[in-house]
Amino acid sequence: MAFFTPDYLEFFKELAANNNKEWFDENRKRYETVVREPFKEFITLLIAELGKGDESLGLSAKDAIFRINRDIRFSKDKTPYKLQNSAILSKEGRKNKNYPGIYLEFGPERLAFYGGIYMPDSKQTLKVRSFFKAHARELQSLLSDKNFKHDFGEIHGEKSKRIPKELQEEAKSQPLIMNKQWYYYKELSPEIILSEDLLDTILDLDAKSRPMKEFLIRAIS
Repeated sequence: MAFFTPDYLEFFKELAANNNKEWFDENRKRYETVVREPFKEFITLLIAELGKGDESLGLSAKDAIFRINRDIRFSKDKTPYKLQNSAILSKEGRKNKNYPGIYLEFGPERLAFYGGIYMPDSKQTLKVRSFFKAHARELQSLLSDKNFKHDFGEIHGEKSKRIPKELQEEAKSQPLIMNKQWYYYKELSPEIILSEDLLDTILDLDAKSRPMKEFLIRAIS
């Protein structure tokens, strides 16, 4: 079944040209009908499907889905609304951007599937780096997995110029120890959001990235 109608994407396209409270208030009912509720229903079903293989995923759609309102307090861009729906599906949901799970964005420009560790603090960063050192062979095996390489390619993230001395030798053979972020992603056509294959597409990407996700959970836990 298709979860979204073409008006889901059209709403965000029109919002991009009318990103203000007046337009949004005039189109609020439309937003609730074709954007908010279908996305909530899809995330609810996705959590149920993912939960069959992950008992720790006990969150609700409310815990996973980000608000459409942008946080403009410290931004030069004062437009009030995001131009896509997004959610984090992990044990801790949107409240913890560091715990490895699935981050989804559904918008008119792309369907994005992300995983990994995005904003660790200094203690978590050291913990992950030390885990990579201790499990270097397992990490390399996961990076070389044909399914992971085909869909995600590699692990991304900003690197530090300096790391603790005890990690420097291992970093020569495993550059990811230099990272201070570790994430992977795949971007797909927004048309898939409207397709009957949407759920299967997300579940397939989760299956292909799950060994890496579980490795990163061990690294940061």
